[in-house]
Amino acid sequence: MSGSRLFRRNRALGFVTNHVPACIRYIRRRKENVIVTCIGRLFHTYSCDHFRLICVSGIHPEDITCIASDNYVVYAASAKNIYAWRSGNVIKHVYKGHRSNVHLMLPFGAHLVSIDEDSNLKVWNIKLADEYLDLPFKNDEFKISAVMHPPTYLNKILLGSEQGGLQLWNIKDCRLVHTFESYGNKITCLEAAPAVDVAAIGLITGRIVLLNLKFGKQLMEFNQEWGAVTGITFRTDGQSIMATSSTNGKIVFWNLDEMKVTSQLLAHHKSVTTLKCLSNEPLVFTTSPDNTMKLWIFDMPDGGARLLRVREGHSAPPQFVRYHGINGQNILSAGEDSSLRIFNTMTETLNKSMGRASYNRKASKRKNKFEEDSLLMPPITFFASETTRDKEWDSIAAVHSGLVMTTTWSFDKCRMGDLKIVPEKFHNKNRTDFESEAVCLCLTQCGNFVVIGYSSGDAERFNMQSGIHRATYGNPAHSSAVRGVHCDNLNQYVITGGSDGLVKFWNFKESNTVSGVLDMNDGVRMFRSHRESAMLCVVLEEFSIAIVDCDTKIVVRKFEGHTGPITDACFSPDSRWLLTSSMDCTIKVWDIPSSYLIDHFKLETACISLTMSPTGDFLATAHVNYLGLFIWANKTLFSHVSLRSIDPHSEAPLLELPSTESSDGKLPEIEELSLDGEKLDMDYDSPLQLDSDLVTMSTVALSKWQNLLDLDLVKKRNKPKDPPKTPKQAPFFLPTVAGLDLKFDVPNEVNDGKTKLLMPDNFHNLTIFGKKLEASIESGNYQESVDHLMNLGPSMIDFEVKSIHPDGGGSIGVMLQFMKMIEYMFNTNVNFELAQTFLGIFLKCHGRTVAETSELKAELNELQEAQSKGWSTLEDKLLYGLGVVASLRNFSN
Repeated sequence: MSGSRLFRRNRALGFVTNHVPACIRYIRRRKENVIVTCIGRLFHTYSCDHFRLICVSGIHPEDITCIASDNYVVYAASAKNIYAWRSGNVIKHVYKGHRSNVHLMLPFGAHLVSIDEDSNLKVWNIKLADEYLDLPFKNDEFKISAVMHPPTYLNKILLGSEQGGLQLWNIKDCRLVHTFESYGNKITCLEAAPAVDVAAIGLITGRIVLLNLKFGKQLMEFNQEWGAVTGITFRTDGQSIMATSSTNGKIVFWNLDEMKVTSQLLAHHKSVTTLKCLSNEPLVFTTSPDNTMKLWIFDMPDGGARLLRVREGHSAPPQFVRYHGINGQNILSAGEDSSLRIFNTMTETLNKSMGRASYNRKASKRKNKFEEDSLLMPPITFFASETTRDKEWDSIAAVHSGLVMTTTWSFDKCRMGDLKIVPEKFHNKNRTDFESEAVCLCLTQCGNFVVIGYSSGDAERFNMQSGIHRATYGNPAHSSAVRGVHCDNLNQYVITGGSDGLVKFWNFKESNTVSGVLDMNDGVRMFRSHRESAMLCVVLEEFSIAIVDCDTKIVVRKFEGHTGPITDACFSPDSRWLLTSSMDCTIKVWDIPSSYLIDHFKLETACISLTMSPTGDFLATAHVNYLGLFIWANKTLFSHVSLRSIDPHSEAPLLELPSTESSDGKLPEIEELSLDGEKLDMDYDSPLQLDSDLVTMSTVALSKWQNLLDLDLVKKRNKPKDPPKTPKQAPFFLPTVAGLDLKFDVPNEVNDGKTKLLMPDNFHNLTIFGKKLEASIESGNYQESVDHLMNLGPSMIDFEVKSIHPDGGGSIGVMLQFMKMIEYMFNTNVNFELAQTFLGIFLKCHGRTVAETSELKAELNELQEAQSKGWSTLEDKLLYGLGVVASLRNFSN
């Protein structure tokens, strides 16, 4: 098996940008600016107007190290090669020749300047894709760290080094024009000023120098106090403003006329890697490795910038993900950055941020500090959500790493709630145990209560609307930490599981009443439940999983196969599958009715959380050190998948994670090779019938035969109120033959020209189905008649059955052949329910004729024997199954 049987790579969500600086290009045809950001091995193209994703590039062989663009193409450097993309998804050229990774690029008219980490500068002819110039530098003398083309300087580029040197080169004749005075520190960025001959130089010490290149004279000097200068840009809308960015996410705006700071801006949580002012507009664009890109507008009274548009994802890897609601469109994700986000699977424009967890949300918002460390709460490790009371009060409860406090969130208002739930015994004035923390929780389906388990062994119930304490289960519930809690649909019982290996069943209202105890013989790691089926997944410390029937209070299934700690588990919507993930980097799918492993696959990094859509169409996973979520499509909804048991201890196939593309896009040069040059076909074609002694149902859609006996009522109900209106000039068309395939009713007889009068052989007006039945009198082949009837719709089946009567153009012989066809279907045990339906509509239409005709009446007796034989086989299996289920139910009680 080369991949997963059940799931296919679909796409990734939540990736916006990374540490590679973005670029902005103007598209004349679209009359707008577009933004190109890097995402690992591919890049995204966004419209600047609404931050709408326009296109996604193909996947590069390795991570992209830098990107650049001109008026026609986007250049992406992947390791040692450079790819030129047209329209974001078509490769025009590939530039090969560097011996180390490329880290700087500069489109230069008809040429492209590229610099690798060994300071080898190459100039490429863009159209011919050949090397025009190769200029090597020594890293210990002049390691290139920045490059710029000064406007109006023909064929010249300015190079900055880590040693602090600055050189002006003519790339046409490979000549060093001038060497400027060294600054003694690494030059991090170079930017051309709107004024002619002026360049801005940013140093790693935070020093900014405006240099006149023509005279080599320093015009101005500024110094930002937050360290290295990561970007410099100038406003070109009539304002003498220069903006510089730093590694702590802050931006400083300098007034060049007055040589002073006009305003400061905390733009990102991490370093600002891209800082660009849009041409002739009061807008500045920024990106950061915190997975956000923002557009700021200068419209504040003091001339400062405010946030105009933002597109963001998690700045730290997500830890816990769950679908919210029943439509399967929204995914709640809690990340290590203490934020809770909503990802929409239909369109990323509907993604929302619910904010970051704060001890005092109002104070952090009032201070405008992005919830600094003094107010920021630890990351969310587990949460539960319900939609029942979503409009009335908070519908999400979350526990945080190392905190005894439980927070509430509102999905409807997209913000953190005001409740901070803490049991009375853990209040500061009463607290004696300072090591306890909230571990797990469960929301009741009504949305009124939350049951919380603590590491001290306590289990408490609180009201979600007011936060008032309502009940305490046990004293305490367990002798060690509570690892899982669960509540049924009707609030009749609460189940708790502890690291002591015990699973206890408590009465919901009478909190001290224990109705049952299960000893799992190992510590409980977590609970995962499926309320509709009353099944509870108990994950144990020994890497095994037990399925508990909450009604009978017994373990009904146990699965073993993981070789590492299990990180998460979830049920499929129909409760047939159990999906588990582990630190051994595998995801396994267990079939609960058969107790078999039916699918497993291995990934490059471990999955720490997974959730399946309520509609069963997608699986969402979160992985270690990845900022986004990965979506997998369920193959069984789109095609037939044959499932067989797999050895749980066998090696799982390795799969790649989905990309942000909806398809598995690859570079044209990259070919997927199969084993030994041959494509392995592991698809299993099921035969029409496994055994002739078994009764086999048909694969015909239910809509074709289920309502045949009530077709008259359906037609009466669907009868239009107004009769159809005939058009004034009806178009001419060829008559067609009724059926699923489009066939024109053109006679095959060829007129020899002698006469135009056609004499029929008989006066029976038989349809195509009637003719096939008539032909079966001599051939004895009824399969053609069965196949023809199976391809028709309900109305045509009803018409064909009625047309075999003598009054409808048929004959008694054709009716007899129809009954023999039904007998043939009963004897083969294939399409059993179709044969019953066809027989029912035949007797309904022609029952009187059959009773009055001795020939048909005699055939009816043989037909009854064939039917009884098939039904007895089915009845025996059905009664046996019912008896086994009844016996097991009595045994459990």
